[in-house]
Amino acid sequence: MKDKKVKSYKFESRRRIINDVERILTDMNEEMKIPEDKFVNFQIAVSEALINCIVHGNQENINKSIFVKIENLKDYLKIYVKDEGSGFDFNDIPDPTDTDNLYKEHGRGIFIIKSLVDNLEINSGAKGTEFILTMNK
Repeated sequence: MKDKKVKSYKFESRRRIINDVERILTDMNEEMKIPEDKFVNFQIAVSEALINCIVHGNQENINKSIFVKIENLKDYLKIYVKDEGSGFDFNDIPDPTDTDNLYKEHGRGIFIIKSLVDNLEINSGAKGTEFILTMNK
């Protein structure tokens, strides 16, 4: 059977799904052979997006779902991570590098994601937030 270039998944909104998604990506990389350091950075960014969706979007409500779609194409790997939360305005997130925010426990996830991927898009509204992370091959 020929491997699909696009795969979609639906998960319960639980932190343990992070391991499942990491395993899926690791299995895919056996064929892609993306350099380990670049691939690990992508996995960290995906984990951060998942945590944001589980904790902030779905507020760890296991009755809500996390949707993951992975596009594995010739020139890039793209992952879509979507929650069922009420959305947020990402322009209102304080700069984590500002001296007033350096020691806060939260507020670095999106900053970390942006620094580890080639492109990040965020679509957020009343029906949830979708993170789209792209890594060029």
